[in-house]
Amino acid sequence: MMAMLPYGRHSVSEDDVAAVADVLRGDWLTTGPQVDGFEADLAKVTGGAGCAAVSNGTAALHVAYAAAGVGPGDEVVVPPMTFVATASSAALLGAKIVFADVEEETFTLDPAAAAAATTSRTRIVSAVDYAGHPADYDALRTALSGSDALLLADAAHSIGATYQGRPVGSLADLTTFSFFPTKHLTTGEGGAVASTDAELLKRARRFRNIGLVRERDEQRWPDEGGWHQEVHEFGLNYRLPDVLCALGRSQLRQLDAFLARRAELVARYNEALADLDGVRLPVQKSWAEPAWHLYPIRVLDGRRREVYDAMRAAGVGVQVNYIPVHWHPVFADLGYRRGSCPVAESFYRQQLSLPLYPTLSDADQDRVIDALGAALRGRPARPVAA
Repeated sequence: MMAMLPYGRHSVSEDDVAAVADVLRGDWLTTGPQVDGFEADLAKVTGGAGCAAVSNGTAALHVAYAAAGVGPGDEVVVPPMTFVATASSAALLGAKIVFADVEEETFTLDPAAAAAATTSRTRIVSAVDYAGHPADYDALRTALSGSDALLLADAAHSIGATYQGRPVGSLADLTTFSFFPTKHLTTGEGGAVASTDAELLKRARRFRNIGLVRERDEQRWPDEGGWHQEVHEFGLNYRLPDVLCALGRSQLRQLDAFLARRAELVARYNEALADLDGVRLPVQKSWAEPAWHLYPIRVLDGRRREVYDAMRAAGVGVQVNYIPVHWHPVFADLGYRRGSCPVAESFYRQQLSLPLYPTLSDADQDRVIDALGAALRGRPARPVAA
């Protein structure tokens, strides 16, 4: 029997292993020079936006919301077509989550829906670059004109992508990244917050470091010695250690190659599936150069579960991304109801992610394509020799 093809997987090279081993043999395992180096390397990808490395993608969101001062009485606008952390990390700070629907083709935040959801209490509007396709950031800025709300880009799917020729990381007031193993580059677990606003970046760095204030000119107590440090606002330990930052730096050197292979695979899917009845393929807008994290098709005629089960049985690890956030019981218990975001909810009922990762071979991709065709025809996929 053939091994299950995952929908995503990491790509770790011997250079990556060597980079980690070098740090393990050195003097710093955490809060050392690799952290500063990783943040500087990330800034080259974000168009110069400063970065704060953190322990994971959820932590990045929590840090970004805290840096923006999100708290009780504030509202945060979130699209439902995302992982729950985009909303839950703001809810844990006491904010009210306001869900706004997505656009029909990219399934990123609809600027008109965002404008309608924004009030005087809105602290942040969070766009999500679903599947690696950037949201329409210029339209979102226009939609928020006259509001004091900050714009956040949840770019867990889109590091290395561009919008109107500008890199993700430079498009919003705050941007968050994830370096989970299935993402474009990995630090095992890990993430980062980017901002072109020096004050927001300073607040992010303090929050990820337990809120410690070490700058003498900002401390409130007299200097009691070289050990002196203060906490003015609560923070958490969301630091990313040197060992993992070294892995991230090595992975960043391969990012262009990773993105290029993902683009090749997307082009192969687009060509092979163009005339396949019963599915719709993802759309790329002319103003975007996506960093494809997912290849999300739409399975029509109510057959998504049938196709999912058939492809899984054939050893193809398709996935569904995501259950609309407001459908989760934790939000239902707060009074959120189905039907409030019809575009996202309709998409969810059809969405299926096909395997996509840099080490996916052409032969294995053909296996995915054959399995999808067989599932839609209602027949088992043809056997593949071991």
